Amino acid sequence: MKLKNYFDFLDTDDIRIKGTRVGIETVLDDYLNGASPEEIAARYRTLTLEQVYATITYYLRNQEEVDEYLEGWRAYAEAAWQEQQRNPPEFVRELRERIQRQREALVAEGGPEYLMAGRR
Repeated sequence: MKLKNYFDFLDTDDIRIKGTRVGIETVLDDYLNGASPEEIAARYRTLTLEQVYATITYYLRNQEEVDEYLEGWRAYAEAAWQEQQRNPPEFVRELRERIQRQREALVAEGGPEYLMAGRR
C-alpha cells in the first residue's frame, strides 16, 4: 500500500487520517512534543498504531512540506483562539462573570487562602 493511501487530502490545509476525523496535525503535534507512537495510539483510540506510524513516516519523508502545513495550521488555530477571546459566546461571558462573582464573594468572606494570598 502506498503511504498516501493512509490519508484523505481534503484541502491543502486539511489532511485527515483515512477513515477518521483526526488530522495529521493531532498526531504530529504529540509526536513532535515527545510522545511515542504507542502513547499516541493509546491517546486516540480511533487510530491504529499502523496509522500513527504511517503519519510519522509521511512527516519524515515530507518534512519540509509538512512543516509548512503545520505552521499554517498553528497560525490558523492561534487566530481562531484570539478571535474567540475577543468575542466569546454569550455562555462563556456569563460563566466568566459567575466565576468572578464567586471569587469576589470568597475574598470578601476571607475565604480560601490561595485567593487571599495575592491580596496581602
